[in-house]
Amino acid sequence: MAAPTNSRTNPPVERLPCNTTSFQKKTRSKLISIPGTRPSVQNGQLIVSTGVTSLDYLIGGGLAVGTVLLIEEDRYDSYSRMLLKYFLAEGVVCGHELFVASAQDHPDDILQELPAPILDDLASPKQVEGMASRQGDQDSSDLLKIAWRYQNLPKVQTALASSSRFGHYYDVSKTMEPEVRQTAKCHSFYLPEHSAQARSNDKSPMLESYLAVLRSLQETIHKDGYDGASPQSKTRNILRIGLPSLGSALWGDDICCHDNPQHRHALTTFLYGLRSLLRSSLCVAVATVPSHLIQSRALMGRVTRLCDTAVALESFRGSERETNPLYKDYHGLLHVRQVPHLNCLVSKLPDHKDLAFKLKRKQFTIERLHLPPDLSETVSRVSRGELAGAAMAGSACGSATSGNKHLDF
Repeated sequence: MAAPTNSRTNPPVERLPCNTTSFQKKTRSKLISIPGTRPSVQNGQLIVSTGVTSLDYLIGGGLAVGTVLLIEEDRYDSYSRMLLKYFLAEGVVCGHELFVASAQDHPDDILQELPAPILDDLASPKQVEGMASRQGDQDSSDLLKIAWRYQNLPKVQTALASSSRFGHYYDVSKTMEPEVRQTAKCHSFYLPEHSAQARSNDKSPMLESYLAVLRSLQETIHKDGYDGASPQSKTRNILRIGLPSLGSALWGDDICCHDNPQHRHALTTFLYGLRSLLRSSLCVAVATVPSHLIQSRALMGRVTRLCDTAVALESFRGSERETNPLYKDYHGLLHVRQVPHLNCLVSKLPDHKDLAFKLKRKQFTIERLHLPPDLSETVSRVSRGELAGAAMAGSACGSATSGNKHLDF
């Protein structure tokens, strides 16, 4: 008979804690929580809204903090100024501080023209998409089918919008109430008030007007703690900087007046200094430049490359496209010159390069340019014949011969 085994004879071996591994649990870094900001889904950079939702979608979700957005002005400086007002109005609604430097209009006058925010969200993208879908269902019932092979093709989506909303909507026909506008702290720089301090310095490539703006901006950033020098207990905020019409003659610059300007490096040096200030601070800037007046294309290319994001506005006002029925739904074209390269090797480019904008009563929208097919071939030939006949009549020095405008070869 086998003896019963006793389990108590072998005491359990105690396991020693093993701390020899070098792997540690990765914890999420605490993001800076500032009202009116959110991290980018592409590169994790803290971004703010431009005030135009379609423009935010176009440049990657919004403007990254510490960057510069360059807007090439349209010929009459109406739509570019509107984009700048949208940017400043978004800062007022989000509780950000403002810094406006101008050489023509007083900054207080610019702030008085800010559009009023739409608090009831009448122009929300869901309602717009709902109205568009209802209209599409209505049109599809009595749609004229051209060919059977086009039935299954997807419908062209012209609106630029993301699934998550970021920013606010504004009513262009109304101005912001003074009570709302006065809640935001604004720092202003008006060049005529600083003209007595502006003295030309031959040793510096930068104009004194630009240098005075940088000094005032640097003092504001350091005084209010936007450079990180403030204690951690203080609530952090964003400083929005608006710089309208840089490079114009009102700033003392001559790049818009001559092919070979004397101060050809003044604006580029200013932008280089501006970027160095913004890179280490909680600031974001929007600057407009009259690119149609700058004679040197190479100089304009250097100005564009010194900014992180660059867009250009081409208005139809005063051009042949204003009366063209193909462009009747739009007010101009928008060109993306440059997109930011932040925390990534390759930045995301826009899906479509053919973009157009239109200014409605409620909002400024950017859409994909989708033109209908030109089916009026006979009308086009007749119109060309009329133009040719008019040209022959003008060159005939009073002759009554106007040519056969209905002749088609």
